Amino acid sequence: MIELLAPAGDLEKLKIAFLYGADACYIGGKEYSLRANAKNFSIEEIEEACSFAHSLGKKVFVTVNMVFHNEDLDGLSDYLKELEKAEVDAIIVSDPLVLSVLEENNIDLEVHLSTQGSTTNSESVKYWMSKGVKRVVLAREVPACEIKEIIKDTGCDIEVFLHGAMCTCYSGRCVLSNYFTNRDSNRGGCAQVCRFVFDLDKERDIDYSIATKDLNLSSYISDLIEMGVSSIKIEGRMRSSYYIATIISCYRKLIDAYYNNRSSEELVKEMQKRLYRVANRESTSQYFKGDVDVNDQYYIGREEVSNQDFLGFITDYDEENKIVVLEERNYFKKGDSVVIFTPSGEEYNLTLDHIYDENMNEIETANHPKQIIKIKYDKKIEKNSMMRVSF
Repeated sequence: MIELLAPAGDLEKLKIAFLYGADACYIGGKEYSLRANAKNFSIEEIEEACSFAHSLGKKVFVTVNMVFHNEDLDGLSDYLKELEKAEVDAIIVSDPLVLSVLEENNIDLEVHLSTQGSTTNSESVKYWMSKGVKRVVLAREVPACEIKEIIKDTGCDIEVFLHGAMCTCYSGRCVLSNYFTNRDSNRGGCAQVCRFVFDLDKERDIDYSIATKDLNLSSYISDLIEMGVSSIKIEGRMRSSYYIATIISCYRKLIDAYYNNRSSEELVKEMQKRLYRVANRESTSQYFKGDVDVNDQYYIGREEVSNQDFLGFITDYDEENKIVVLEERNYFKKGDSVVIFTPSGEEYNLTLDHIYDENMNEIETANHPKQIIKIKYDKKIEKNSMMRVSF
């Protein structure tokens, strides 16, 4: 079965990703990762993450994918030894020096080549395989026809990006951040300059953007499975728990529907509606179909507006009194129609006829983030479920 690979910026998000259906998570440590602005994981947290994942029969991959300068080498071998001791399932690398450090120090870690390697052809994949790389994450610019050919030619485990932000520069090899902000994007400091809005014509008040729209391959799950892709990857280590839960649950449903012969156009459309609502940018299939054009990028008039769909995080269920306990995330009120979706895939539609504070005083509105709210509901709701608006 194809692997659904989720991002996790911290331990809470990793647990949410697994509970909502991810087969594996990729995470970053405090050093050597390309998402320095994420909370990231200490060695102790990596050990906890691996223990939690392995108890569920799932995997953890750790990114060691920065572009190394001489000053970055101190402590690398010790760090890799700690990852081996933590029993991580693989590391994701872009710089071949990491392979040398592993060999020289007899460190036994499975290696996946990062998309930062910009791998786009069979011969490059074969080269990395000859160096001991187990899996190659292809460049996001490789179309479906070439992905299929690479898999056929090499027999390598191939990982493909499935959903999330794209980079304006080739497979993340960007120096815009360096020039504009003196933050090295290839050493974890990306300032996302490609998302800036530039003044094209001040007199006519015209702005210009070089930002790409997001990637979304929800229409092509069957293609990815049938061409032999080993793993499909969600971008977003800095995204929220609600985003992770929604994206993973949607793709879990689509993958399981394929394997259970229940795929349908109706299901795809419903999942696409949810995927659209949870993001704040438009999405396309980008390079997958081989016909990327002006419609896959923003130029003028770009808007990125976040909604307030996420209403609450379910922390408990009082079975004796049949009460759902939740932490509020966004404003809602008595009479609203909402949906509770669960890690096991169940969904419940309800109207909030009554809402209560933590002391069971009835209230009209919930308007304080992280306020404890209680709702009477006859059906038991799992912990870690989430409540959103109905749409």
